[in-house]
Amino acid sequence: MTTNVPQITWVNGSPVLPAETDILAGVQADINAAFGGGVNPSLQTPQGQIAQSETALIGDKNNEIAYIANQVNPSMASGIWQDAIGEIYFITRIPGAGTVVSCTCTGAVGTVIPAGSVAQDTSGYLYSSTASATIPSSGSVTVQFQNQTQGAIACAPNVLNTIYTAIAGWNTITNPTAGVVGNLVESRAAFEARRAASVAGNSVNSLGSIFASVSSVPNVIDVFVVDNPTNSTVSYGSTNYSLIANSICVSVAGGSSSAIAQAIWNKKSPGTSYNGNTSATVYDTNYAAPQPAYTVTWLTPTSTPVYFAVQIKNSTQLPSNITQLVQNAIIQSFDGLDGGTSAGIGQTTYAGRYYTNLQAISPYVEVLSVLMGFTNLAGATNTYLTFGIDQLPTISASQIGVTLI
Repeated sequence: MTTNVPQITWVNGSPVLPAETDILAGVQADINAAFGGGVNPSLQTPQGQIAQSETALIGDKNNEIAYIANQVNPSMASGIWQDAIGEIYFITRIPGAGTVVSCTCTGAVGTVIPAGSVAQDTSGYLYSSTASATIPSSGSVTVQFQNQTQGAIACAPNVLNTIYTAIAGWNTITNPTAGVVGNLVESRAAFEARRAASVAGNSVNSLGSIFASVSSVPNVIDVFVVDNPTNSTVSYGSTNYSLIANSICVSVAGGSSSAIAQAIWNKKSPGTSYNGNTSATVYDTNYAAPQPAYTVTWLTPTSTPVYFAVQIKNSTQLPSNITQLVQNAIIQSFDGLDGGTSAGIGQTTYAGRYYTNLQAISPYVEVLSVLMGFTNLAGATNTYLTFGIDQLPTISASQIGVTLI
């Protein structure tokens, strides 16, 4: 049996699909031949309707074949196909993580707030501290808390204000800055970015292997790893963070302190010095008791508010809630929830990153400018911002100004 319908061709192993106009012409030719010729080719006729339906079916099947063929490409794979590629590197999709918030805890000097201490926000969500902290002589200490509920749950400034786990000497808690939202399950884009950055995950003694190990810790939402291989102290990044000689610095947000310490210790070089403000003890389980104990130190970045000033051309066609829609779009892009790259530790975010999502609000949205800053809305005058390795960028609606011009 022969057909006039063009087939899929393969070039260097990649499928090249015929145009649906060519498929339709082939189907019409087959129908005409089946009825001995002279068939009216008009698409309004019954045979024309059959030709269109058959063309659509063939086109859909061709698209499915192309989709399956593309699933072996890491940059295009999704779902179980992407999970399979990840298995080659012994990494699995992160199921989800809760929002991370930096809080100020006050109380009696010397009071220890253990890891896992719980606080509650005004919406009823419970947050657990990720590392142990001791209140110093100043009477207050900054502690990182993580939402026990996974997902992109916003935590605006000053809403995490109730101590849920009573600890003698711990008096108050508040979050002066917004939280960095978590996620329900790792997206296709985020998983591929982590896979590409984690190809050294099965090795040791490299920055890539440390990154891969720490980023796989449950509830970790951001990681940045850098080293100083010189024999003297150096300043690194936009904040000139000081790195001591012959050391590594692992900046990480989210995750439990014990799991992070173990992940770092498993992959770092013997004898390497650390930088940071958070420590935990790791034991070498290759020995019977007493096991060698090691103190692992890493950097818990400080929540750093980012302010946006957005100018939109005024129009009567704009939605009535345009300000809220613009704020939502900025937050979505900032957190990487639109499929793009989120603003993160040690990274640079550019104004152009936000235009596409803003213009997707409505055909009538004309973006005039997007500016950013660290201090306040009036200070949002930059077209890009670079974050230090000690900065965890945060955003909330109150930090986004919208002006219609």
